[in-house]
Amino acid sequence: MNRATEVIGREVRAVGVTARNAVRGPGRERDLMVQSLKASVAALLAWTVAKLWLEDPMALMAPWAALVLVQATVYGSLLRAAQQCAAICVGTLLASAAQAVTGDELAAMAVCLPPLMLLAQWSRFGDQGNYAATTAVFTLATGAVSAQAAGHRVGQAVLGAVIGVAVNALVLPPVHLRDVRDNLVGLAAEAGAVLRRVAGDLTRAEWDDSAASRWSRATDRLERRLEGLRSARGWSDESLRLAPDRLRRLRRIPPNVPSAEEDERWARVTGQVVALTRALSVAADADRSPLPPDGAALERYAGMLEVLGLACEAESRRLASGPVGATRSDLRRKEARAASGPRAPEGPGASPEPDPEPDPEPSEERLTELHAGLREHLREHAARNPSQAAVLGALLLHAENIWADTALGARRE
Repeated sequence: MNRATEVIGREVRAVGVTARNAVRGPGRERDLMVQSLKASVAALLAWTVAKLWLEDPMALMAPWAALVLVQATVYGSLLRAAQQCAAICVGTLLASAAQAVTGDELAAMAVCLPPLMLLAQWSRFGDQGNYAATTAVFTLATGAVSAQAAGHRVGQAVLGAVIGVAVNALVLPPVHLRDVRDNLVGLAAEAGAVLRRVAGDLTRAEWDDSAASRWSRATDRLERRLEGLRSARGWSDESLRLAPDRLRRLRRIPPNVPSAEEDERWARVTGQVVALTRALSVAADADRSPLPPDGAALERYAGMLEVLGLACEAESRRLASGPVGATRSDLRRKEARAASGPRAPEGPGASPEPDPEPDPEPSEERLTELHAGLREHLREHAARNPSQAAVLGALLLHAENIWADTALGARRE
């Protein structure tokens, strides 16, 4: 009983947090609330048109279609409207034909449902294929199998689809660009956390099977973050597929949207972090042939990963609060402006601009020093033990690739 009460209480608190987030400001919770309200309005409007204006005694198909066709994007609503109308047409026609041939409802269901369920798996129907079978069951259950009834049902579905798509397109058209930024920020922060966690384990000499398992779980979370970013980018592209100019006029598109170049850059960083942890896991396995580098080299390598992790976390903060559309070329231009010195005051009596606050990014000089030391260790390992040199060289290559894709790498170029 206590367990059930605890679970119920936790769910109630989660609902409360979701409600507060929806009221507090823009976010995923508010987007879901707006979409739910729009779907309800579309269903009510479709029922009103079908029941009161067209005087349909059984206004079911129109509100049903309108309710399910308020999708997460306008393009998604249009696509699913076409798929659903096609599925409803097929289900209605096949059920009516089966009833006309067999003259019995049960026999008609036995004839039409198997091919309709197979047809529902056709990729052209997407996730709307099941509506063909459910429409056939509804048609046979109501006994309305005449040509007039079939045409009436299809017309009601088209009416609901038109109303659902119109409400979704005209009332606060949904966009998902904020999700891209949030996922990108989370990916950069997660990459930094993984690198720092590995660095901490290496510093404490906790390099064994249990550490390798922790690293594997951490990289699994990192890869799920990357998949979430790719999904969010797909939703954002679909959001802008129709009428982006109108969305900009309505100020529905936020400024400084992260560019696709940022996605590719952090995908490369993710791949290098995963490869790095796998190489460490192989070297930690006593049954494998490669030998790990010696303690001094590992200590320097841990320091390099710590600095790279701090760089990733600093970029996560920049993406969250700064010009999220900035690319590495923008960072190079910023460095060039900084190197040219402070700007001269403009106009008589104008005071010079104060020096900008130092960036909270890790020290590039420290990273360069660690890198030079590791290359010296690599030469020593090559002269003493080629297998150790191979492991250290692979680890150093992954770290260098991560370095090249961070802001520190942009300044290095």
